[in-house]
Amino acid sequence: MIPEPIAVSEPDLDYITALGPAALNEGPIAELEQAWLACLNGQVERPACVRQVIWDSWLRSVGADIDPEDGAYRFIDPHALAATQAAHRVMIAAAAEVMRGLLAYNPRGHINLTDAEGTTLYFCGLDLTPVGSRLLESVQGTNCTGLALAEDRLVYVLAEENFGAGLRRRRMHCAAAPVRDAQGRTQAILTLTAEPGWFHFHTLGTVQAAAEAVSRQMALQALLKEQQTVLEVLNEGLVVLDERGCIRAINGYARQLFRVGNDLLGSPFRHLGQSELSDEILLRGGQGPRDLDCTFELHDRSALACQVSVCSLEWGGCVVSLRENRRIREITRRIIGTQASYTFDTIQGHSRAIQDALHLGRIASRSDSTTLILGESGTGKELFAQAIHNASDRRSGPFVAVNCGAIPRELVQSELFGHVEGAFTGSARGGSAGKFELADGGTIFLDEIGDMSFGAQVSLLRVLQEGEVTRVGAKKSQQVNVRIIAATHRNLSQAVADGAFREDLYYRLNVLNLTVPPLRMRRDDVPLLAQHFLKRCARTLRKSVRGISPPALDILSVYHWPGNVRELENIIERATNLATTEQIEPDDLPLEIRQGVRPSSPGHVPERPTTLGLDAHEMQAIIAALKATRGNIRLAARQLNVSRGGLYNKMSRFGLSAEAFRAGTDVP
Repeated sequence: MIPEPIAVSEPDLDYITALGPAALNEGPIAELEQAWLACLNGQVERPACVRQVIWDSWLRSVGADIDPEDGAYRFIDPHALAATQAAHRVMIAAAAEVMRGLLAYNPRGHINLTDAEGTTLYFCGLDLTPVGSRLLESVQGTNCTGLALAEDRLVYVLAEENFGAGLRRRRMHCAAAPVRDAQGRTQAILTLTAEPGWFHFHTLGTVQAAAEAVSRQMALQALLKEQQTVLEVLNEGLVVLDERGCIRAINGYARQLFRVGNDLLGSPFRHLGQSELSDEILLRGGQGPRDLDCTFELHDRSALACQVSVCSLEWGGCVVSLRENRRIREITRRIIGTQASYTFDTIQGHSRAIQDALHLGRIASRSDSTTLILGESGTGKELFAQAIHNASDRRSGPFVAVNCGAIPRELVQSELFGHVEGAFTGSARGGSAGKFELADGGTIFLDEIGDMSFGAQVSLLRVLQEGEVTRVGAKKSQQVNVRIIAATHRNLSQAVADGAFREDLYYRLNVLNLTVPPLRMRRDDVPLLAQHFLKRCARTLRKSVRGISPPALDILSVYHWPGNVRELENIIERATNLATTEQIEPDDLPLEIRQGVRPSSPGHVPERPTTLGLDAHEMQAIIAALKATRGNIRLAARQLNVSRGGLYNKMSRFGLSAEAFRAGTDVP
């Protein structure tokens, strides 16, 4: 807020109106001299010839034991003076220009600037008041600067109204006005000293106007500083351009983005980096582009991908705001929660099959190689993907999971690689980042990769080969640093043979692979998993169910679990809801789980059903062949009369590992 002008009191106006070159004749001078001597001698009642404000100041000076004959100035410490001048450097610079202009109308005068503590900071004209001297009334007695500080308003002091004898003999009149900040607080005093012939009632208005000019300069500087501070703290880059498209201002965030300094002020915008933003786009006026995807080629040949908005200014030029795509993605990831929560330690199971899978998972976590996770639905493939991510060097980066089978085929490319504005009907304004961009610096998990459309497979292959993605409808690609983990329950080698999956992509994905075994291949883990799920469900459902009865556990142990671990979790949640005691009983289990299984007595482990399906017969044949050949895949495939690739696929489907047979380990 610019301070309002300070009104001069009516008595002062009446008095100063009479001033002029001959206003002070010998009569008033003599009367003031006599009144001053009377005050020094202890008179308290004010003589009629002395203004009340002056008489009060004289009395305060007498009370402060000021020696009127001691005309020496008192100075502050030089180090303190330097610090004070540094703190007020903006005000001094603003006042200096005004003071020099004011001096032109007072060639034999003196103008000084003091701070609110009465310390002289700057002067111009006759060397009357040294820099660093203290002009407080309590230090120098009645003087114009000290009186302005005491009254906190515009004042004037005639030569004979000073308290010090030296100032009285100097025969110089003074006028002083406060310099205030935007909140109206006095920051300094501007004082003009002039010979009587140059001092009249216009002088007071001139000094007042000069002080207000400095106040307005100070307010403007404070406003500019405030605006600059706001520009600097914004979490986006801002570049202000003039009507020619040259840089007038650039905030710190923009300097950081473009890796430049303030030396580019006055340079054309294109000097920041080459882009599709032409002067015509920037300066065409009206509604400028909003959230436009733009890539700048910087001086070091690196690329800066931003969303750009342009706001035209009424007086010409514009403001360009830039939000780095990387930062936008970081904010988006925080909002949608793209972080992995599972680790290898949280994956339950002690069976050899699951331990082999964990071992391969830990190996995969030690590199950035693309990893393919095989396994039936419900086995926990995403858990392994999260555990690999959290054990890798990318653990602090994002983990983005995408179910390729759940995305409509026509939208897969847009979801994975993003799109630009107008790429298709219904596309988001300003475009949208794809999952690969959101996963930049981390891991993307492509679940059900076997269901990906053929066109999306081509784009995915480019990401694997070049490390860059191209948004749908975009002309330029952009680099991404993403580790890919893919998963499927399908037979990808068969899909390649059928022409439904690209062979080159299959080999790119199958750098490292592991198979998550189905639950029927790790029956020893069923009790452990069941108790783990029970504990979690009981806490969530606020049930007092603490365990599973032996008969119920026997039923769970022999069930073939086509839905794998996910099915077991759902069964336990259902049973926890139905349980009426502290244990899950057989009657709490679904009928299809109990059907064909005779409840057993405590401590009795029921036999496994003797009737095996075709899958079980095939699995047993493979196990027999691997045992006979001690894990030799070539000999086992010959014995079974299948190809080596076919045998590998079947082993993956059944969760079998050749290493277990080579080590002589028995498997179910």
